[in-house]
Amino acid sequence: MRTPTTAIISTLKKKPGQFLFKTLFSTSSSALPLDPDRPDLPSQLFSILSKNPQKWKKHPSMKKLIPFISASHVSSLYKLNLNPQVALDFSFWISRKPGFKHSVESYFSLVNLLIGSNFVEAGEKIASFMFKSCHSAEDVGVALDFVRKINDGDGESKFKLRVKGYNTLLMLLAKFCLVDEMKWVYSVMLKNTIVPDIYTFNAMVNGYCKVGNVLEAELAGHFDTAYRVIGLMKECGLVPNQWTYSVFIDTLCKRGSLEEAHIMFESLKEKGIKANEVIYTALIDGYCKAGKIENAHSLLERMLIDDCFPNSYTFNSLIHGLCKEKKVKEALSLEEKMVKMGVHPTVRTYTILIEGLLKDGDFDHAHRLLDQMVSSGYKPDVFTYTAFIQAYCSTGKLNEAEDLMVKMDGEGIVPDSVTYTLLIRAYANLGLVYSAFDVLKRMFDAGCEPSYHTYAFLISHLSKKKWMKENSDVMGLYLVSNVTFVEAADVWKMMEFDTAVELFETMLEHGCAPNVNTFGKLIIGLCKVERLAVAQRLFDYMRERGISPNEDIYNSLLKCCCGLGMYEEAVRLVDAMIEHGHLPHLESYKLLLCGLYDERNIEKAKVVFHNLLDCGYNNDEVAWKIFIEGLLKKGFGDGCSELLSIMEEKGCQEKAFACPFLWMVWLIAHGSAPDHFGTQSL
Repeated sequence: MRTPTTAIISTLKKKPGQFLFKTLFSTSSSALPLDPDRPDLPSQLFSILSKNPQKWKKHPSMKKLIPFISASHVSSLYKLNLNPQVALDFSFWISRKPGFKHSVESYFSLVNLLIGSNFVEAGEKIASFMFKSCHSAEDVGVALDFVRKINDGDGESKFKLRVKGYNTLLMLLAKFCLVDEMKWVYSVMLKNTIVPDIYTFNAMVNGYCKVGNVLEAELAGHFDTAYRVIGLMKECGLVPNQWTYSVFIDTLCKRGSLEEAHIMFESLKEKGIKANEVIYTALIDGYCKAGKIENAHSLLERMLIDDCFPNSYTFNSLIHGLCKEKKVKEALSLEEKMVKMGVHPTVRTYTILIEGLLKDGDFDHAHRLLDQMVSSGYKPDVFTYTAFIQAYCSTGKLNEAEDLMVKMDGEGIVPDSVTYTLLIRAYANLGLVYSAFDVLKRMFDAGCEPSYHTYAFLISHLSKKKWMKENSDVMGLYLVSNVTFVEAADVWKMMEFDTAVELFETMLEHGCAPNVNTFGKLIIGLCKVERLAVAQRLFDYMRERGISPNEDIYNSLLKCCCGLGMYEEAVRLVDAMIEHGHLPHLESYKLLLCGLYDERNIEKAKVVFHNLLDCGYNNDEVAWKIFIEGLLKKGFGDGCSELLSIMEEKGCQEKAFACPFLWMVWLIAHGSAPDHFGTQSL
């Protein structure tokens, strides 16, 4: 486990000088000049509040100041040693004024003032408000900085958050998929002997499952961790509720594990848990995506019987499934039924139907539906317009597609990587090299990062162009020009190093210099199909040009090396990663250590494991991934004992009792575990 990084934790240690403000307070509030545009507005407020603690709301100057008070002014006000009760009253009063909204910083300043004056209960309530007001990674950093501060023992306050406050923070971190930070907060709870409750574990499960959905397959295991959290809940005497299972079932469905999801769904009744709309919708969506529309319809009927009312997401899943099966008329009928049931269509509903009509070639009906959508008060989004652009590109109507791009710009709708990639693919298919790379340049200029598929289509086009040039004399120009080349998914199996160099040179000619993301997409694509030699050449090529590889590039190369049994090269990569401040995924570490033990390279394995511990991983994760999933599964019990000895030498055994999986491994390694022990029982 890593503690929150300095990149995430935003510090608020800069305190404005208080001497200047104190000199201003010598005048009476009535004589104080009221100039809301001046930077001393906080001092004006301070004077009014401190000199009129009972009647400040009726002060004649307050009404004039209200329209100009911002959250930053309030934040500065609370740093001026204001009376805590007055500060609290002012906070609630100003929050009800039209146009004002507290920020994370204003709450941060208030909670510091309150806990400094031992207003413990009020401080915890404001801390929760602060967590809930976070809308960005920077905001989250402020919240984490607050938790760090109160747990570092700064100041004389003995203030500690209770479980409810920590749960609010954990739910916030889960929203932003900040799993490492979640683990740090959870460890702080345990350190403070705060007993987790059902909401704590629900937040942890949610975070692990979201990361398991969003990130690549290397992650590097989070869904398995979520399952282990369920086990810990039961050990603590807590019963998972419908929200816990809704996260699991939703994640299983998104992973395509429908059978496992349905088994879990059917088990809810015997557990006395009623399925909610999230669970039903997840299953309906899963069956629709698997082409099992009848199963999805049956679940909808069962949902209604169970008095669980479907929402727009439920209907959208069914409508999308029908359109996918080319049953657009049925989808349109379902939309009508949806309206009759009192469920309003959303932009997503209209977009799905429009996309289905366009794939059927019914452009007229699609445009009529778009007009209906707009007249109903719905504004088309990037996905709506991208559906039209895809249809135009697939039929060679690039002028119409470009016109839509202009219209999107006029309406303030920003194209995404899919939109740009569709245009690039269409131009490339027509052999229009310059136009394809011109779109790439527009993509770079708009700050939109090209995707894996974007580069795949460009490389496919360059490879086709090269092949045509080499074979035109043999087959004839006409035949060669009609040759269909490899699909984008197969590009990485055939791409050579010189083709990648040609891509970079062509990009430079069009004013879009290759960056770390360009190299990353190519190297990761090559590693997925184990084209390690070409990937390594690109790796060296980028470093020669002064571009530093990122963590994803290193990890893809590391996993590829382990998959090919090239463990010496993998060890060198790990050393290079750590030297440059990057962390290898535990999944890659597992493969590397197991591979070294397979080759009986024990000493090298010990060195690698020693370096792993220095990276600061959570002992629980190390125990599960390295020992239980890795060495024990492959029968390397002696290896577990050897590596556990290293942990003991580094003092990690002191944390064993707080880490159930590490403790279990220790028992096994020392011959104290029951004979029936197996990884499945965990």
